[in-house]
Amino acid sequence: MKFKGQHIISMTGFSRERIDHILNTAEKMEAIARGEKRSELLEGKILAVLFFEPSTRTRMSFETSILRLGGNVLNLGSVDASSISKGETLADTIRVVDGYADAVVLRHPKEGAAQLASEFSRVPILNAGDGAGHHPTQTLLDLYTIKRESYLEGLKIALAGDLKYGRTVHSLCYALSLYGAQITLISPKELCMPDEIINDIVARGAKIIEKDSIEDAIDDVDVLYMTRIQKERFPDPSEYHKVASRLKITVESLKNVKEGMKIMHPLPRVDEIDAKVDITPHACYFKQAFYGVPIRMALLGLVMGAIE
Repeated sequence: MKFKGQHIISMTGFSRERIDHILNTAEKMEAIARGEKRSELLEGKILAVLFFEPSTRTRMSFETSILRLGGNVLNLGSVDASSISKGETLADTIRVVDGYADAVVLRHPKEGAAQLASEFSRVPILNAGDGAGHHPTQTLLDLYTIKRESYLEGLKIALAGDLKYGRTVHSLCYALSLYGAQITLISPKELCMPDEIINDIVARGAKIIEKDSIEDAIDDVDVLYMTRIQKERFPDPSEYHKVASRLKITVESLKNVKEGMKIMHPLPRVDEIDAKVDITPHACYFKQAFYGVPIRMALLGLVMGAIE
């Protein structure tokens, strides 16, 4: 199964076999990710981190991953302090940076930017989010979280929040369709899942259910995946507050859920999950953030050819 030198742009081209291989590799990395073991697997390797949008978890988990494996980080830093502020194109930036590093992690506000970068790069490009497009490494850590905390085959999962612009849920839907998931979609009509994505994942084997509120779906699911409602998408603040209040989880919301039901969130959250939920056994979003480290360690080791 070839990963060396491969770009990681989206989940649409991933087979279940390839996903399972990454998840299994990540499991072997957990002790290193926790600092319980040392590794020099990527000694002498350099990861270039190019983030054109703000990030905490994705950026830091990639940096942690390469450092835990004995490699080094080359960080673009502020876009304003780089040649990009002078008008340098993304293609030229990539042509330069691929001479400095063994792989490039790219986050960009424009959909399709990672694909464009891959066409000019001599080293693997790992898409860390491109606009409303794809976020494959987030999807892989989400799958890993589900595998470690619940189960994947035949999962019942509800996706709630911004399903129109939320790139995390777009990628996750494609991947879950490979595991025969039943996916319940919960969102305001302004932010519903695009029809083309629904059609694609149904054709790939997923069962889709659409609901108006979390209360209508939460008692029957194994996983509830919350996302932030993006206030900036609503020109009328009163409409935002009306929607946001309908899509909020409190301790009271959980009184009839399955004992093992897990709540996930790609973070950052605003107020869609009450802080009191954090201490319940259902809260899984901080574990989810950690699981990004072994997944990204596995990906870096695979695309850099240190492991097969």
